[in-house]
Amino acid sequence: MINTIYILWLRQLKRYFRSTPRIVGSLGQPLLFLLALGFGLGPVFQKAGEGNYLEFLAPGIIGMSIIFTAIFSGIEVIWDKEFGFLKETLVAPVSRLSIMLGRTLGGATVAIFQGLIVFIISLLIGFHFQSLLLLPLAFVYMAFIAILFTSIGTAIASVLEDMQGFQLIINFLVMPLFFLSGALFPLENSPKPLMVLASLDPLSYGIDGLRGTLIGLTYYGLLPDFLILSAITILILALGSYLFSKIQI
Repeated sequence: MINTIYILWLRQLKRYFRSTPRIVGSLGQPLLFLLALGFGLGPVFQKAGEGNYLEFLAPGIIGMSIIFTAIFSGIEVIWDKEFGFLKETLVAPVSRLSIMLGRTLGGATVAIFQGLIVFIISLLIGFHFQSLLLLPLAFVYMAFIAILFTSIGTAIASVLEDMQGFQLIINFLVMPLFFLSGALFPLENSPKPLMVLASLDPLSYGIDGLRGTLIGLTYYGLLPDFLILSAITILILALGSYLFSKIQI
């Protein structure tokens, strides 16, 4: 089982590092948000008494780069369905659970790499994290976000047959999750319906945890963020494993 997980994890990494245009292209949206919003709305944010907007925004954009990379890894499941690679994998004498875990961990690792690249870019344009001691915990939150959204992408791809349907569902799902997570605005003093929706959004706890570990600003608290995010990640990972095990070949 461990050998299968390792092979599929390594395969995902090879796909990622062989595609330089994919790496560069996936940085376009995070860079646009960081530069256009971070510097464009910075003076407005500061006049409102909220401090440096780039410092506030960077954790949210790091999370954004992770979730988009992670969830779109599900397309590879549909791709492999269409071209027969998934069938060859599923008929092998290994458990589907190990196959799903290998693919999920591979996709999550790729998403974490993407998040680290955006983190480094953020540092280069003026972002400063608060504590070196909390930095490893920030990477833990990044890992949870990556595993959670890779599992969501795999779960959705397991019940779909075409890439167009996958992209429509993902766009319908991801953008509301991102905008409601507090990645772009403080949740404090927001309208109550918005705060309720944000509390139902699993990404809110990931972004809040990242922001708390990187700049010391948290809305829910680091411990609630960790407990809720880890519980939801385990739940979605289990759901994704179940749906993947039901794929018909």
